Amino acid sequence: MESSGHSPQNQPPNPNGLGATLSRREFLRRAGGGALLSAASACQPRPKAGQEARPEHPFAAFDREMEQFMAPRKVPGGALAVVKDRRLVYARGYGWADREAQEPVRAGSLFRIASVSKPITAVAALQLVEQGRLGLDQTALDLLPIEPFLPAGQTPDARLRRITVRHLLQHTGGWDRYQSLDPMFRAVEIAKALDVPRPAKPRDVIRYILGRRLDFEPGTRYAYSNFGYCVLGRIIERVSGLTYEQQVRAQVLAPIGIQDMRIGASLASGRAPGEVRYYTAKGESGPNVFPDPPKKVPAPYGTFHLEAMDAHGGWLASAVDLARFAAALDDPTHNPLLKPDTFATMYAPPPPPPWRTADGKLQDHYYGCGWLVRPVGKEGRANYWHGGSLPGTFGWLVRRWDGVSWVVLFNQRSEQSKLPDEAIDAALHRAADAVKEWPTGREL
Repeated sequence: MESSGHSPQNQPPNPNGLGATLSRREFLRRAGGGALLSAASACQPRPKAGQEARPEHPFAAFDREMEQFMAPRKVPGGALAVVKDRRLVYARGYGWADREAQEPVRAGSLFRIASVSKPITAVAALQLVEQGRLGLDQTALDLLPIEPFLPAGQTPDARLRRITVRHLLQHTGGWDRYQSLDPMFRAVEIAKALDVPRPAKPRDVIRYILGRRLDFEPGTRYAYSNFGYCVLGRIIERVSGLTYEQQVRAQVLAPIGIQDMRIGASLASGRAPGEVRYYTAKGESGPNVFPDPPKKVPAPYGTFHLEAMDAHGGWLASAVDLARFAAALDDPTHNPLLKPDTFATMYAPPPPPPWRTADGKLQDHYYGCGWLVRPVGKEGRANYWHGGSLPGTFGWLVRRWDGVSWVVLFNQRSEQSKLPDEAIDAALHRAADAVKEWPTGREL
C-alpha cells in the first residue's frame, strides 16, 4: 500500500478556502449536512432524455470515483470525508452500514480502521517524547518488565536490547512478518504455547516473541510490523500510567473534539452504537479464536483478536473523526497535539540504510513515525498517508501537500488481485484534482 503520489507535482497550493480551523460544533454540523450536500441530494437520479440537467455539485467527481470503485467489488458500504485547509468541505455515506437491515451508511458511521490506527499511536508516543517521559533512542524493551517465554536451555536474542522507540515507530525493529510470522494473528497458537486462556493478550504475545530470534539487526532495514506497534502501545501504558485507550482518548482525541472513537470488539455481539456491519465478498468463515462456541465464525467476527490489536489496528472511527484528526495536523504552527519541531521528527526518514537506494540516496517515499511520506517539489512539502485492512474492512487516510485531505472507509475489503483496494488512492487524487474551486467556508 505504498502509493499516494498522484497529486500534481509542480503546482502551488490552491489559494481558495483559507481560514481558521473549524470548532467541533461547526465541524460536526457540516458533517451532518448543514454546509455540505447531503447523501440524499447527492444520490438524485440523473435526468432523463429531454429533461433539463441540473448542474453538478462541486464534489461530484468524488461521488463518481467512490461509486466506480465500490460497484465492481460489490462493497456494501463506504464513507468519505474531505478537508481543505482544515475545513471539512464534504462528507457522505454510500451504500449500506447493515445490508440486511437496509441501514444506510452515514458520514458519522463508525468503522474499524485497522492500521490507520498507527498514526494515532505515533502521535501519542511523540507527545510523551515531547514531555521528556520517553526517549526516541531509548531502549524500548527496558521499559517493559516482561519475562520472555524461552524453551529450556535458550537465552534471549541479544539484539532485542538494541531496539529503540524510534525503531518501533519506523518499522525497523527487526521483525519481518513475511520472514517469520505476524504474531498478532496467532492468538490461539500463542495462548496454547504459554498455557494461558485464549485468545492471547498483548503482554502474552510480547512474552512469546521475546523468546524468539529477530529476523534482522534493528535499524538495518524496513519491515512493516504490527507487533512493533503492539509494543509501543504497552510502552505508552507503562509511561503514562493509563491504559493505551485512556491515554489516547485523553491526550490525542479529546483536545481536538473527537468523542466517539474507541477500541472495537472482535465479536458481532460487541458492535458499538453507530458501527457498521462487516462483510466478505464470499461470506468467508474461519476458526473462532475465542473458546466459546461456535467453533467456526464469519471471518470479520472472531477469527482474530481485535482488542489485542489496539495500538496497531484496533480503533473504531468515523470518516469525520479521522478527517478531524487529519485537519488537526495540517498546520504545525497552530496545532493542539504536537509542537512544531516534533512534526519534523514525525516525518523524518529513518537513519540509513532503510529506504535508501544502492547508491545511498533516499527513495521517493519512505515510512517516518507512523506515516508514509512522499516529498513533493523542493519546498519541504509532502504527501502523508496510511492505509488499513482487516477481513471486512478497508480504510485510507491521505493528507496532501496542497491542504487537501481525505478519509475513506469501507465495510468490505477486496480479495481480488485484479481489483485492488489500493486503487482508491489514485481515484481520490483524480477526484480532488477535478475540483475547480474549493469553497471558502465561513470565518469563525
